[in-house]
Amino acid sequence: MQDLGFVFGIIGMSMGIAGFSFAIITMKKLDNLESKLKELNVLSNDFKSG
Repeated sequence: MQDLGFVFGIIGMSMGIAGFSFAIITMKKLDNLESKLKELNVLSNDFKSG
C-alpha cells in the first residue's frame, strides 16, 4: 500500500510541475499579446490586466 501512495505522490508532483510550467508559458504569451495590442492601439496604454 505504501508503494501505491508513493506512485500517486510522484504522479501528483509531476502534474503540478507541468501545470506550473504551462502557467508560466501562458503568462509570458499573454504579456506579449498585450504589448502587441498596445502597439497597434487596440488597447489603451494605461490598460492593466489582472
